[in-house]
Amino acid sequence: MKGGAELFMVKQIQEQTQKLNEIALGYSIAIISGLGMILFWIFGKIGFYRDATDMMMQMHMFFNMNITGMITGAIEAAVWGFIAGWLIAYFYNKFA
Repeated sequence: MKGGAELFMVKQIQEQTQKLNEIALGYSIAIISGLGMILFWIFGKIGFYRDATDMMMQMHMFFNMNITGMITGAIEAAVWGFIAGWLIAYFYNKFA
């Protein structure tokens, strides 16, 4: 049988491991989203996935097929990715 201090430490460790870090998840999804937009731009430039690239241009205000559009589209995707990741972690921590 474990002592009271050991049970308290085990419970404290379990509570810490069940929480998501909102900032870390936000940054992770932001990086993946930004890199995804850059990949769409590269594939669009060489002719692959042209329909998907056209769809991204319709859905994202700043994304188009010039270099400025690639940079601004990646920034836009990163911002939306960060917001989505932060909200997912926040609500997970709130309700889990």
